[in-house]
Amino acid sequence: MTEQLIGPGDFYGWADVLTEAERSALLRLRSFLQERAQPVLRDHWERGDSPEFLREEFAAGDFVRPRELWEAGELSERNPRVRPLFAGFRNLELSRTDASLAVLIDGQIGMFDTILRRGLPAERYAPLQEQIETFALTGCFALTEPDHGSDIAGGLSTRARRQGEGWVLSGEKRWIGNAALSQYAVVVARDVQDGQAKAFLVPTDAPGMEVSLIEGKTSLRMVGNAHIRLDEVSVGAEARLPQINSFAELNRAFEDLRPAVVWNAVGLQAGIYEHTREYVLSREQFGRPLGGFQLVQEKLVRMLGNLNASLGMAVRLGQLAAGGGVSGAQAAAAKGWVCTQMRQTAALGRELLGGNGILLDHQVARFHADAESLYTFEGTHEISSLIAGREITGHSAFA
Repeated sequence: MTEQLIGPGDFYGWADVLTEAERSALLRLRSFLQERAQPVLRDHWERGDSPEFLREEFAAGDFVRPRELWEAGELSERNPRVRPLFAGFRNLELSRTDASLAVLIDGQIGMFDTILRRGLPAERYAPLQEQIETFALTGCFALTEPDHGSDIAGGLSTRARRQGEGWVLSGEKRWIGNAALSQYAVVVARDVQDGQAKAFLVPTDAPGMEVSLIEGKTSLRMVGNAHIRLDEVSVGAEARLPQINSFAELNRAFEDLRPAVVWNAVGLQAGIYEHTREYVLSREQFGRPLGGFQLVQEKLVRMLGNLNASLGMAVRLGQLAAGGGVSGAQAAAAKGWVCTQMRQTAALGRELLGGNGILLDHQVARFHADAESLYTFEGTHEISSLIAGREITGHSAFA
């Protein structure tokens, strides 16, 4: 069952931590991705266009809270959320197919959902949950700015000021994933009165709000990243997420979000390893398959080692999340290390395909390009290392 689920990359049987019902749901997801996503990836990637139709089909396919888990009693009205391990392997499967696809879907059911769940009282979040899971209500998370990425906590320049019972927002956001496809954006702004970060659910068509698609990308080309300008955008009091009143409270949401990037990076490695292995077993040079040469096997084994070490760390994050939570330092250390291994795995895969490694025909070029985005977003390698470094030394070295 494990080999069927992940393929030849799961050398140590990490998928054995899943239940039979979870495996069944993931195998069904794999069939869906092979039948509906795989045939359109090249065209959409080359055009830099998001296959939005796949989001609705994903929801209709019952992959958010799958029927297999309800039938097995693993989900119930008292326990309606999937295990972190299942959510992680679902992300792996999406990213194993395409990293942009993972962001397109998990940016909604993962990031957007998590921010609202963390930021709203339960009675306000509950009626939105089904709309989010079915993509009837689409959204994104607008945090980073043109001049502030890694230093956004201290450099946040988008402003929020009270006006009567409501708020007025002004500023700019950049690199906001799925923003060009979303009805709403959770905008993080600094309250001019107390200097603290606040979050607001803002319609992307609100007067004074301009959302511009970022073009010319060479990575994650199917993600609708956007530049957002807010020019005196007025919102009502109900737009504010009342449970986010500081950057420290926002950081607690990040502790839920960073493990998703780890799983995406593992999935990308699984995909590129699988396509590379298939290529070197079928491509012949000097009268035999490339896979029969010593140096090729050495590189394949390095890729396999990176993948399985990364998968082991991701599985442990899932277990920790189920058992009480993942600390910010644990999530950051995993994000930084796994994405570094992913980058090497992607480079080795591209290298083993030679000139064919830069063609979309063999899939590997797409993974290689997308690895650069995963390496950088949701915390660069340096920032991730400093977060973990502060924990293990007791000294902050950010400045």
